[in-house]
Amino acid sequence: MDLSSGKAIVHGIDGRYASALFDLAESAGKLDAVEKDLATLNALLAESADFANFVASPIISRDEQMAAVSGVAKVQGFAEMVGNFLGVLAKNGRLAHLAGTIKNFNALLSHSRGEVSAKVVSAKALSKKQLDALKKSLKDALGQDVAIDANVDETLLGGLTVQVGSRMVDSSLKSKLENLKVTMKGV
Repeated sequence: MDLSSGKAIVHGIDGRYASALFDLAESAGKLDAVEKDLATLNALLAESADFANFVASPIISRDEQMAAVSGVAKVQGFAEMVGNFLGVLAKNGRLAHLAGTIKNFNALLSHSRGEVSAKVVSAKALSKKQLDALKKSLKDALGQDVAIDANVDETLLGGLTVQVGSRMVDSSLKSKLENLKVTMKGV
């Protein structure tokens, strides 16, 4: 993403679809509703292997994908704009780009709000209270609002890693153990 022009620029197929959805939602004044629906979709992709496999499958016909995403949109109560958008992705054979499109939409949204994005990886899912405390700490340190992209990596064992732009703080137990291992070999 290039922020030098004052407007976030996203690249590739995911970026083009995200930009189109962002522009539509912004002009209709529905950014918050679309953001909420996309967060639900992202959670569905993360929690349901069947849904994620369905979305990524190249052997399922476009008509079947359109019918399925239309059903998901109705069951979840998505805004009409999001339902239509899912239909366009399915019709164009781009449903496999849904996760990337959501990520790029969120980046555009964060940029429009003047937020900086932080990628946080923890050993277990962080609670709302923990995320709020982390968001506050990062805001104090950076002087800007922060949008957190939280992920879980159980191999960290404990602690977390935080990446903001090119800066990274790794306070994971896994890294500390690796450093100790290297130090012990040197003795």
